[in-house]
Amino acid sequence: MGKGASDLMFATLSLTTESPSKLQYAALENGKHSIEAYPCHHPTSRKLPKQQKEVHPPNWVLLLTYCNFVVLFLVFSVKTVIKEVVDLIKNMILGYASPTPPGFAPVIANDLEAFLHRHFYPHMQECFHRPITDAPGAYLTLLERVQENGEMKLTGETQKVLNLSSYNYLGFAESSGRVVDAVEDAVATYGITVCSPRMELGTLDLHSQVEALVARFVGQEAAVVVSMGFATNSTTLPAIVEKGCLVVSDSLNHASLVYGCRLSGASIRPFKHNNMRSLEKVLRDGIANGQDGRGSKSYKPWKKILVVVEGLYSMEGTICPLPQILELKRKYNFFLYVDEAHSIGAIGPKGRGVCDYYGINPREVDILMGTFTKAFSSAGGYISGSKALINRIRLYNHSSLYGEAMSIPVLQQIYSSMTIIMGEDGTNEGQRRIQNLARVTRRFRDGLKRMGFIVLGHDDSPVVPIIVCQPCKFVPFSQELLAKGIAVVMACFPATAITEPRCRLCLSAAHTMEDIEKALVSISEAGDKLDLKFLA
Repeated sequence: MGKGASDLMFATLSLTTESPSKLQYAALENGKHSIEAYPCHHPTSRKLPKQQKEVHPPNWVLLLTYCNFVVLFLVFSVKTVIKEVVDLIKNMILGYASPTPPGFAPVIANDLEAFLHRHFYPHMQECFHRPITDAPGAYLTLLERVQENGEMKLTGETQKVLNLSSYNYLGFAESSGRVVDAVEDAVATYGITVCSPRMELGTLDLHSQVEALVARFVGQEAAVVVSMGFATNSTTLPAIVEKGCLVVSDSLNHASLVYGCRLSGASIRPFKHNNMRSLEKVLRDGIANGQDGRGSKSYKPWKKILVVVEGLYSMEGTICPLPQILELKRKYNFFLYVDEAHSIGAIGPKGRGVCDYYGINPREVDILMGTFTKAFSSAGGYISGSKALINRIRLYNHSSLYGEAMSIPVLQQIYSSMTIIMGEDGTNEGQRRIQNLARVTRRFRDGLKRMGFIVLGHDDSPVVPIIVCQPCKFVPFSQELLAKGIAVVMACFPATAITEPRCRLCLSAAHTMEDIEKALVSISEAGDKLDLKFLA
């Protein structure tokens, strides 16, 4: 907790039903600057945020969704059989060579996911891989495409759209300004890259400065940076757990965490998302049964138990109940790994993530991981913890041993944006960004709920998923919003439950209230047209 945090008196946020667009935020004094009260929790409070009631689509909507999928599966299955018969006839009569030589397995697996990619994706591909041609700020420029013979081709035209798709939480994705100027100066001094892994000649003074700053920012003893966000998890977990260890993982953890756990060779036990009863049950069973499992005559304890969670879940918009997890940690003596890829910079009165959000000492968490690709608008990630832990990770993490060191522009972007967030640039710009993100998040979520959309996640989450349900409405919803000048991200199985395709919206400090009102009007019109206001 930062100096003077206990002196901050947060005023009550007034949410009125009559004019939700005019939320009032009282001012408070913080040293030299007068800032708006963060619409969250008192920094010294360990209370959980008000738990969001789980909202599910009505039964009739679920029934229609299942019927949609059944019909599509039947149609695509018949299509697959017809194609196989036609290929067989070609082979027998016309002598066409099979794409798979005799005795070889198919290059692409023929499982359920492959089936979906093969048949569903061509009909949805215009929602994905959209090319852009400028910085992903509050607005961005899309390159327009048309579908021809199953392929997306550029038309040469562009479209300026409101950006509700990028993880630009604090609005640092800019093409001009102080941060960009600092990046240009760093490139002029150091060049682009060091052409070496960190373990060899790949460590600049800038690497050390960034790592020291990150450690101070997150409140840990030490930190190490990694040049790729996905690799931060997938190469760190094998360095800290191995065969004979137990990893207890939230069922909705990111793919990088899942992949890293599998690479480690440790035993993995999932628990229900954010469900502390499920977590405790898995812990009790794991400790009671040991490595040999239930029914074994001998008992062999685990080398270590590691619980892995995320601070903010990027597909659900939910925040982990960290105080409850720490209570279980004190009871069962496990190690705790918190992935703050989406929460660092995005939540908390000082933008310092889930510990800041709850007013918890970060050193109660053994390992805090985060990425720089979201709130800092850069690239790569970090691992923070005790000095002994970080020293071990430097020696055993394959990203440090074999991966290229983080590049100079990336390092300077991190350093400059982080100093602004911390207020060490001599201004309150960082605090203004944090406050504006909180403001637009509350207004946007409140507006969507009033309209009758199914909105997932916590009220303080800048990740805002809207449930679409039926696959037949998946593409039209994206098309409707794009026609109105709004770019969004659509997500479906296997990234979500098969019955919960969704539109995931990401808010930014770069957005104004006018942008939010425009988005709400457009989303409301699209929702009315496609009948997506399931709770209206």
